[in-house]
Amino acid sequence: MSITILAIESSCDDTSAAICKDAKILANLIAGQQVHELWGGVVPELASRAHQQNIIPVVDAAMQKAGIAKEEISAVAFTRGPGLIGSLLVGVSFAKAFAMALNVPLIEVNHMQAHILAHFIDSTPKFPFLCLTVSGGHTQLVVVKNFLEMEVVGETLDDAAGEAFDKTAKLLGLPYPGGPLIDRNAKLGDANRFKFTEPNIAELDFSFSGLKTSVMYFLQAETRKNPDFIQQNINDLCASIQRTIIDILLKKAEKAAKQYGITELALAGGVSANSELRRRFEELGTKNGWATYIPKFEYCTDNAAMIAITAYHKYQQGQFTNQETEPLARYHI
Repeated sequence: MSITILAIESSCDDTSAAICKDAKILANLIAGQQVHELWGGVVPELASRAHQQNIIPVVDAAMQKAGIAKEEISAVAFTRGPGLIGSLLVGVSFAKAFAMALNVPLIEVNHMQAHILAHFIDSTPKFPFLCLTVSGGHTQLVVVKNFLEMEVVGETLDDAAGEAFDKTAKLLGLPYPGGPLIDRNAKLGDANRFKFTEPNIAELDFSFSGLKTSVMYFLQAETRKNPDFIQQNINDLCASIQRTIIDILLKKAEKAAKQYGITELALAGGVSANSELRRRFEELGTKNGWATYIPKFEYCTDNAAMIAITAYHKYQQGQFTNQETEPLARYHI
């Protein structure tokens, strides 16, 4: 019997719906929110209001694109967390109501677990594999033992890598979201021009708050001498900051892989869309003779396809939830 899943993702500022039939993604639609650019970051209240406006049209469009009638849906999946509580509430509430109306099961999904399982949309990493998950709110090293058994072996102690990109971009005067702009400008710059402090964090954990502070003090000192310093050196600054962040990420990933004896490495999360990180991650694999996996761009940022593929595997294991389930702003793997 076919398994057809409607999946909802609403953890932050993207409203997404996907249709998955027997592990194949038939539709994956995303409605973004431009309003946050005015404020230099995501405003939770505005995000949740936009989700309310977007969710029904996005779900309807996904079902039409997939050519699926509501009667064919086997289960409704949703992101339970982690994320912004107001945004999560919209997705959870819609999923509950839709599942109740159709009298089909509900499947809750951990957003970070879904980023990892996004690899199985188009590829098949071999278990166990190590996943470096890098997003705006999270940075983790995860040993993936099977589809639904994962162990976090390292994570950020403060800012996530995505925050480091966006916060340093703000110091450079770049608009939100700054990460993609750093990536773009870095292509034209010298990554070895400026040196910034790398934190000395024990074991496999990360820290990025010190890097932000290092960049801030450096820019303050240089702009006192030359008010046009940032503008005149923007490409080299972006390239140097990007290189430092990627150095921190890949040194820990390499250390973890060697420590656990894993030769299959995966990269996931919104920051995995960064072109230099993708290039150097593959380079790391080639250097060590490791297999590397990176999802297509559309499955790197927040999307419902990753929720759907995770729900498909949970459906097979009979891992359903109920109408009493509440969203969780913090939800650990």
